[in-house]
Amino acid sequence: MSDLRLHDPGAFQGRLTVRHLDSALLEGNPLGDPSRREVSVWSPSGAPEGLPALLVLAGFTGRGQKYLETHPWHPGLALRIDRAFAAGAFPACHVVFPDCFTALGGSQYLDSSAVGPYQSHVLDELLPFVAEHWGATSFGVAGKSSGGFGALRLAMARPGAFRVAGSLSGDLGFDLAYGGELMAACRGLGPHGGDAAAFLEAFRTEPSLSGDGHAVIDVLAMSACYAPDPEAPLGFQLPMDPHTGERTPGWDRWLANDPLNRLDTEAEGLGALELLDLRAGTRDEFHLQFGLRRFVRRLRELGIAHEHAEFEGGHFGTDAELLALVTSLGERLTSPS
Repeated sequence: MSDLRLHDPGAFQGRLTVRHLDSALLEGNPLGDPSRREVSVWSPSGAPEGLPALLVLAGFTGRGQKYLETHPWHPGLALRIDRAFAAGAFPACHVVFPDCFTALGGSQYLDSSAVGPYQSHVLDELLPFVAEHWGATSFGVAGKSSGGFGALRLAMARPGAFRVAGSLSGDLGFDLAYGGELMAACRGLGPHGGDAAAFLEAFRTEPSLSGDGHAVIDVLAMSACYAPDPEAPLGFQLPMDPHTGERTPGWDRWLANDPLNRLDTEAEGLGALELLDLRAGTRDEFHLQFGLRRFVRRLRELGIAHEHAEFEGGHFGTDAELLALVTSLGERLTSPS
């Protein structure tokens, strides 16, 4: 129990605890990222044994720790959940905030030879860890943006691992979502002669996301997750030619990882869910609402039950919508199967 600590205990009526998970799967990962990861869990005060647990996955460049903010003006999701529970508006369940951050900004919660086995880490290490230390008996998974993508892919990868899953503005419809991002990345690689290695060397010294910097690191990280290639100089294939913007074979590998394109072969995991809750803003800057509409249409064709909602807003500033999503999932997760 020496690695158990409380996070700002005075801010919460419930209990927010943090333990360290020493991952055997992440040890020696290609990016040299830590294999010891913090696992942060909010629990209702006086929680009985046997409560279910809901994983909330952070988006790209984010970590689970981002949800622990206790600033009076900008409370994080954990504190929002705590206040909602105190008001009788959130169900009694554990809420888990994993840390799957990498040197490239994220893992997409996938297994990749260029990044590490993060899907296996969550499914085969994190879930048993939470069951052992918090007594969780069943699980749900949710997330926003890349976290929403991760929630869908995890549920699709392991049918029965989760009872409920939800995505808020999750990455779907890559042809729409990444079209402009790829061109911005080409622009951002220009000062480095189109050389991704040169960009990364400069980025490690000064990790700036200003200008086109976010687009470049985004595309490089997604390439490492979607198109790993041990024979390539950086361990992955780019989806476009940095000089002309033309698509390369790496782009086909990106598309193969789009949840929309995996429905025909991996729908079983979504069909096994008791609740699949899908949401996006009508003004999403990455056009994810359109990808979600395509996804929902295909779910209907496959006869997979789901809930679909759109809200007035974009990709950012969606704290209230995320709280609503995890509340919906938590209520179903705490209901009898």
